Amino acid sequence: MTHKNAQKTALLSAVTRRRALMLAAAVPLLGAPVLALAQQQPTTLLNVSYDVARELYKQINPAFVAAYKAKTGQTITVNQSHGGSSKQIGSVIGGLEADVVTMNQATDVDTLAEKGLTGADWRSKFPNGAAPYSSTMLFLVRKGNPKGIKDWADLARGGVAVIIPNPKVTGNGRYGYLAAWGSVIAKGGTEAQAKDFVAKVLANVPVLDGGGRGATTTFTQRGIGDVLLTFESEAELIENEFGKGQFEVVYPSISIEADAPVAVVDKVAAKKGTAALAKAYLDFLWTPEGQEIIAANNFRPRDPAVFKKNAQRFAPIKLFTVDQTLGGWAKIGKTHFADGGTYDQIMAAKR
Repeated sequence: MTHKNAQKTALLSAVTRRRALMLAAAVPLLGAPVLALAQQQPTTLLNVSYDVARELYKQINPAFVAAYKAKTGQTITVNQSHGGSSKQIGSVIGGLEADVVTMNQATDVDTLAEKGLTGADWRSKFPNGAAPYSSTMLFLVRKGNPKGIKDWADLARGGVAVIIPNPKVTGNGRYGYLAAWGSVIAKGGTEAQAKDFVAKVLANVPVLDGGGRGATTTFTQRGIGDVLLTFESEAELIENEFGKGQFEVVYPSISIEADAPVAVVDKVAAKKGTAALAKAYLDFLWTPEGQEIIAANNFRPRDPAVFKKNAQRFAPIKLFTVDQTLGGWAKIGKTHFADGGTYDQIMAAKR
């Protein structure tokens, strides 16, 4: 190699080394904003839900966390809060920063919309009117069914103690109240006859708990009452928790379809930057995996294939809906549960 060529080669090597050093120095500078952005992305959600859904979301949440990590590589946390549905909504309105709500009646989500915490069009944001599953109301009686309870009329008989949570503040209690009312209307009865019947049923209620879980405790652990009016999804859970053989399920001839709506709390999600994560979480409820978990917890899934696969879990009861039989939630809220409404009138007369 000539002296001139050697100089040229040395010069090229120096330039190459200089470029390599500049590139190495640039990588951390380019990576810093990316890393900072990843660190800033929200990793925690709060799901504010109703009492009876506690066990369901104990299974949904880790399944979603695993699915989300497999898809994005990001590890996230989902926290739960449970209680009487209307009380829970009151807490969110009062400042509890829920990213999502998973309720058991539309009126609660409508209340959030009225307060500007979510959009008035929340029903259109997800399939099935934003309700990924439904349930219905059944009777749980003590072993041997000593009071011979078979259908709704038996709940109005003298000497039958009925356990139901407070319809004023819980979705569980509200659905129980409406199931009793609708059992009269759906069979051709009048509003006056329905009111008289429900008044007789409520006259048989010795205590009104503030949530479905509290009512279950009253019936199973405190030994109060002859019949517990509860969600279909609760029957097996109660047996598993408090001992098989101690109670029996009675399927009434007709009952209400209880949709369980969900929504992103838009105002909170925008503030916390969790809107996309919150939507992904609720979308998971409609996936085959989410629907299978829902069915395994005895809630009625929306996916026809999943429902068919798990059909043995669900009682073949004739169901009526709030919209078709009772005039819709807006009417119900004003007529039955507003201050001075039908429920208050019945309870005032009871006292």
